[in-house]
Amino acid sequence: MDQAPLISFIIPVYDVPADILCECINSIMALSLRAYEREIIVVDDGSKTSPLAKMASFVDDIIYIRQKNGGVSTARNTGLRMASGQYIQFVDGDDLLLPIYEHVLDLARFEKADMVMFDFTNKNHQQVDYTDEGPVTGTELMHRQNIHGSAWGFIFKTNILGTLRFTPGIAYGEDEEFTPQLLLRAEHVYKTTAKAYFYRKRTSSATGNVTTRKKLQRLHDTKQVILRLHQKEDTLPLADRIALKRRIAQLTMDYIYNTMVLTRNRKYLDRQLEDLRREGLFPLPDLKCTTKYTWFRRMTNSKAGLTLLMHTLPLMTRER
Repeated sequence: MDQAPLISFIIPVYDVPADILCECINSIMALSLRAYEREIIVVDDGSKTSPLAKMASFVDDIIYIRQKNGGVSTARNTGLRMASGQYIQFVDGDDLLLPIYEHVLDLARFEKADMVMFDFTNKNHQQVDYTDEGPVTGTELMHRQNIHGSAWGFIFKTNILGTLRFTPGIAYGEDEEFTPQLLLRAEHVYKTTAKAYFYRKRTSSATGNVTTRKKLQRLHDTKQVILRLHQKEDTLPLADRIALKRRIAQLTMDYIYNTMVLTRNRKYLDRQLEDLRREGLFPLPDLKCTTKYTWFRRMTNSKAGLTLLMHTLPLMTRER
């Protein structure tokens, strides 16, 4: 067929076991899409051992690219350069698309959506009930509710991407920089509660028991994402600027929270708060977000509140 594929599935992988990667690809091929309607791009980001030898059964169904290790942002950007589909869907190599993803496809195909945001689960079971919202603009959506930043949590039209790409070299938080900017470009967004994505629980994560260096790297990367988004505010129309400001405030709250929990160091926290203050990001702005945001904002507005949070949040996190 000369027609462009409906969807390009971009799968960045790094040292993902071949059998798990095959499960991921099988979950895509099990969808109702015909062969010419899908494009499956596997970007091997310098795995120690290539999984290709164990993927012979997929040789006619995938595009396999192996590159020097550069991180997930670089791998996704490589996939974007190769993609020819009308829509893009990112899928991590150790995750799956569930059968209810068919509903996401229906919203994309029949409602002509620019973007469809969906839910995820860590339980591989069939969901029956779900609700849909939309269409709204991405700006409207960000004005009134929180978003899930993960890049695999939505399908989007390739033509709204423009020059937007993931920032290379970020180990943590690359999705949080990409997703809000993409949403601001979308005019017809649908949001569904369908749990269409199976997120496989990893044995290690950025929030788990990792080295101090990795904790500080996570905080550094998150802070840089916040600052880059903040710099973009003044370049946007008023409505988009307000929407992005709300998202930045939520990310800043999470950053301060994680600084307390991951470092448990008041001097380090005070230095970060002073940096945020110089950028106009602290104290947190008085916005109508979540109850948690309102409570956290009030607590961080006083030295006594900060002291209380520094003593209680690490203990609460440890108990969970």
